[in-house]
Amino acid sequence: MLPRRFPQMDANSRNGGERDNASRGILHDLWPLNEINPSTQKFPCCLVWTPLPVVSWLAPFVGHVGICREDGTIVDFSGDNMIHVGQLFYGTVAKYYQVDRQQCCFARNFGGHTCRQGYVHAVFGTAISWDDAVQLSRRTFEYRNFSVFSCNGHSFAANCLNRLSFRGSMRWNMINVVALIMFRGKWVNHWSILRSFLPFIGMLCFGYLMIGWMFPIGLLSFVLATFGWYVMICYCCKIEDDD
Repeated sequence: MLPRRFPQMDANSRNGGERDNASRGILHDLWPLNEINPSTQKFPCCLVWTPLPVVSWLAPFVGHVGICREDGTIVDFSGDNMIHVGQLFYGTVAKYYQVDRQQCCFARNFGGHTCRQGYVHAVFGTAISWDDAVQLSRRTFEYRNFSVFSCNGHSFAANCLNRLSFRGSMRWNMINVVALIMFRGKWVNHWSILRSFLPFIGMLCFGYLMIGWMFPIGLLSFVLATFGWYVMICYCCKIEDDD
């Protein structure tokens, strides 16, 4: 008799999966998002990025990241024990990536996980909604010291994505957060592109005219060293993943 029960179990599993998908669709309908509005700095459920003064002139991939609530309000970790709300602390948004909430796991209890990392997700800390994840991460980072090289806005955004188990992953960090924004995000306008890269290009040309090839080589070395540092922090030390 036992073998005959397996097909029924498979059918129940398929029906359960269909119910989960339907529930996620209903949740999406219940949480309508407003349109993205750069003029008012409203980016619902988005990761947002802006270049940092001076630092981005030397390494243009280095910037400041925030995450937005469902109503579009920007929340960012911008200093020691300081969470800034309303707009990015270091300037207006230059690039953004809107997160698909249907790729997030909102678990009200241990049996409510839609991701494959239920136990790890539960231990790290789950959220029942997008804004709940932002609020929980905000409470955590209100007691952290800020460091542009180890614990920064990227870390804050990664913490939120890990709480949401976005795309079924619990390994979001500074590197893949900025990669997601850089390669999948959208520029606000053409001026955003210019203000992000023009200072770097101008400094590169000025240094070459004044010093010669030694300046571009030195600048490239600095960029590679900076990138190597972030890789070491994210994949060797992993200090920004600690909750």
